[in-house]
Amino acid sequence: MKLYRADQVRGFDRQTIEEMGISGLVLMENAGVAATELFCAHFRAVFPGAVVVLAGKGNNGGDGYVMARHLHNRGWQVTTLVLAEEKAVGGDAAVNLRALTACGGTVTFCPHEASLDQALVRINARVIIDALFGTGLTSPVRDHYARAIDWINRSGLPVFSVDIPSGIDATSGRVLGAAVKAKETVTFAVGKIGQVLAPGCEYAGRLHVVDIGIPPKVIDREEGAVFVEAADVAALFPARPFAGHKGTFGHLVVVGGSTGKSGAAAMTAEGALRSGAGLVTVGCPASIHDILEIKLTEAMTVPLPDAAGSLDLRAYDDIKRLWLHKQALALGPGLGLSEGGAALAGCIVRDCPLPLVIDADGINALCDQKDLLTVRPVGTTVLTPHPGEMARLTGMSVNEIEADRVRVAGDFAKKYGAVLVLKGARTVIASPEGDLFVNSTGNPGLATGGMGDVLTGVIAGLIAQGLSPLNAAVLGTFWHGRAADDLGQILGNAGLTATDLLRQLPLTRHQLLT
Repeated sequence: MKLYRADQVRGFDRQTIEEMGISGLVLMENAGVAATELFCAHFRAVFPGAVVVLAGKGNNGGDGYVMARHLHNRGWQVTTLVLAEEKAVGGDAAVNLRALTACGGTVTFCPHEASLDQALVRINARVIIDALFGTGLTSPVRDHYARAIDWINRSGLPVFSVDIPSGIDATSGRVLGAAVKAKETVTFAVGKIGQVLAPGCEYAGRLHVVDIGIPPKVIDREEGAVFVEAADVAALFPARPFAGHKGTFGHLVVVGGSTGKSGAAAMTAEGALRSGAGLVTVGCPASIHDILEIKLTEAMTVPLPDAAGSLDLRAYDDIKRLWLHKQALALGPGLGLSEGGAALAGCIVRDCPLPLVIDADGINALCDQKDLLTVRPVGTTVLTPHPGEMARLTGMSVNEIEADRVRVAGDFAKKYGAVLVLKGARTVIASPEGDLFVNSTGNPGLATGGMGDVLTGVIAGLIAQGLSPLNAAVLGTFWHGRAADDLGQILGNAGLTATDLLRQLPLTRHQLLT
């Protein structure tokens, strides 16, 4: 599913009206009719039960008035509460409000808290239709609108939101003061980014996209983000030819590990093997080499010169020899935060001819030398920061990053020529060319140590098998999250470990390909 920003969606409406000659009234009627059909399909068991429509004075309210009219004409018991004075409703919304009353619809105007409270006391509904605010909302919800949203959420009734749950920012997914929690959301023409990003996705319930007559040629003018689902990734899995051997499926180098962090490098190596990589070699500090030899049965290990349990520049010549004739390098898991480790990471980023996947301490090491990323060929580096690492990398606060994840990821990827995987609830993947992806998989079970190391290994292992860094990031992130979702169906979303996920990865791959 393609996703678009709020300003892009407004542009689609404007171009359709001004350039294509399709009036706003036609679009509003189409939206209301499509929403009515979906509503009736999902709530047929309630018919002809009482329905309350809470509507604003703008176009979202107008869509609600169209729904109210058609539901009334079909025999539903519909009450419409307009949270404004009648004279405040203008444009196409006013036309449809008049049509609703002309058809005999019950309408009550509630322009302030007192009138709203009086109306809500008399409501005895089975379903609520939320048509208060649409994708144009940019400021916090206040006054009687906030009161209406609070009543909706406390009612315990199923809620059907029109276009977007009222109070959700259509671009960022942020809650603007207060927001409706819907069971079903019908959205018009295209998906909106804020409907699938957290926390907006928690408010939208099941999301349905319906056609309202905006011509495809209008939509195709704009680049949207992709909401990555199973159908998008199945074709990305590397082929497994019958005559293939371990050399066919690539050799990955992992550089990382330090005293107390040997598990990070081990998890990355095992993630790569579970991704299908033929061979994995871990370059680690000599002082923890024996530990990794025990942890890793299938991967090879190479002891490297270290200082006090961490790698530094003394290991660089050995690492250069190590990457010869390999296909990819994963840098950073468990590397540590020493100055020597940061200097080593900078040299690897500057000089390594292989595609790189950089995570964890590798990202931290780049905070003061991220311009080295621009020395590398565009699109050959993947960074996989969580929001805290992204904050250190950019100098922004975590709150600033979380408030606009898609923009932050996209800007960084373009500026530094790298593929960025901004982890979190609904991970965002951005390419230097402007491609944007929002991952649909994953659950709170991933919030435990080692899960990010496994993801690094999966992405790096896919690159070693021949995928482009961008495709590896998209597939690896989806696959990793889907494995957690599959485990969640059995074990729940608490208490999962990275080891559990490693075991699940091949089974999830098999299920995605059958």
